[in-house]
Amino acid sequence: MLAVQPFPRLMGVEVIEATKTLVRGRLHVRPELCTASHIMHGGAIMAFADTLGATGAFLNLPEGALTTTIESKTNFISPVPEGTAVLAESTPIHIGRRSSVWQTRITREDGKLVALVTQTQMVLT
Repeated sequence: MLAVQPFPRLMGVEVIEATKTLVRGRLHVRPELCTASHIMHGGAIMAFADTLGATGAFLNLPEGALTTTIESKTNFISPVPEGTAVLAESTPIHIGRRSSVWQTRITREDGKLVALVTQTQMVLT
């Protein structure tokens, strides 16, 4: 799926595992993804989570359908310093005919929680 998405590739998103019930990813926190304070930008955190949740939604689509994010909510818990990496796991809360809801837990390499993201994906037929 990342092959057809230029923005996640530009960010450097790595999908480690992708199934219908779990998507795992990793992202190295480069200077281009940071604020002036050298911590990961909230928008980069959200885009990382969105990529993984959308990947999971895509894997659950009927043939010929597409998906788009229609809602996303993020709780930011702790900062991520430049030069480190974040890991994420996205799992479905609901998979239906017209939408799916995914929750992504993002952590630092030391296991500390960075953010919890819940997003709703619409099925486009």
